[in-house]
Amino acid sequence: MSRRKTLVTVAAAALVLGLSGVAQADPSGTPTFRQLAGVGSDTTQGVVNGLSDAITVGGTKIIASYDAVGSPTITTNDASTPNCTIPRPANSGEGVNALVASLDNGTNCVQFARSSANNSSSYAGKNLTYVPFAVDAVTYAVRSDSSISKKLTTAQLKSIYNCTAPGVGTTYKPLLPKFGSGTRAFFLSSLGLTNAANYTTTFPCVHDTDPTNAPIEENTGTFLTDPANVAPYSIAQYQSQINGVVPAVQGKAVLATLNGISPTSLNTSSSFKRDVYNVIPSAQVGNAPYAGTFVGPDSAICAAGDVITKYGFGKAANCGDTSIVTP
Repeated sequence: MSRRKTLVTVAAAALVLGLSGVAQADPSGTPTFRQLAGVGSDTTQGVVNGLSDAITVGGTKIIASYDAVGSPTITTNDASTPNCTIPRPANSGEGVNALVASLDNGTNCVQFARSSANNSSSYAGKNLTYVPFAVDAVTYAVRSDSSISKKLTTAQLKSIYNCTAPGVGTTYKPLLPKFGSGTRAFFLSSLGLTNAANYTTTFPCVHDTDPTNAPIEENTGTFLTDPANVAPYSIAQYQSQINGVVPAVQGKAVLATLNGISPTSLNTSSSFKRDVYNVIPSAQVGNAPYAGTFVGPDSAICAAGDVITKYGFGKAANCGDTSIVTP
């Protein structure tokens, strides 16, 4: 039996072990350091953490998934490998940056990046492949005590986020995750707006820091401190939070209906539907353990549909596809 098929078979048997409890924040248990260290997106950290517990080769876990929030630094390899204590990547953009730095510097500290957006155009010449594995959708969230309508349209949301809606600054106080967030980039693009580091300067009614000037983390409802706040939110992440499979950080946030489509569960007809990705070096697409883990519909991750849906995501019809490569 091929290594790839062995991986899939063992992974399927291991899924039962990954279907209970809350996903760990950083890798736990043995081995401490693993063949595939991944960093990046807050949106997909829970489901990839769950996959890291479920997928094994010969009973040994091979995926190490490090959360977007936690200690200032992470160590992804042992002391015999220099320079593998790195700043913790806090979102999709920082995760891909860390993968690129690992490749450029030859440190091999990071093997893949979690990304909730296809930002491949930003990494020309870096020889990366964006491998889809699940489907998410984004809507907007408000506080449960907010008077903001929970039935807005794309046009209405756009007017809030370009600061032209009546009542912006009083009735509406829009928030965005900090720059680099895949959810931020996807949300603004879906509204027909251009994401940029200086977005909140161009549109000063929008804030990406809280009242203490701390950067806003995506899909974290506790940042909605004012009933006038509105923010983008991953439906899958919200469902994971309220169902207790990831830490409950939704606070008073509730999801709203966008364009008449209910956000109570992942709906493949959602207006702002998106694939989410694991980003790997293109040079490794055909090599173990990357191939057996990420690549193709029979890869270990694509075989783990129960884990993917447990975390509120839909399994991508193109799971394991390798056609998205950096230009």
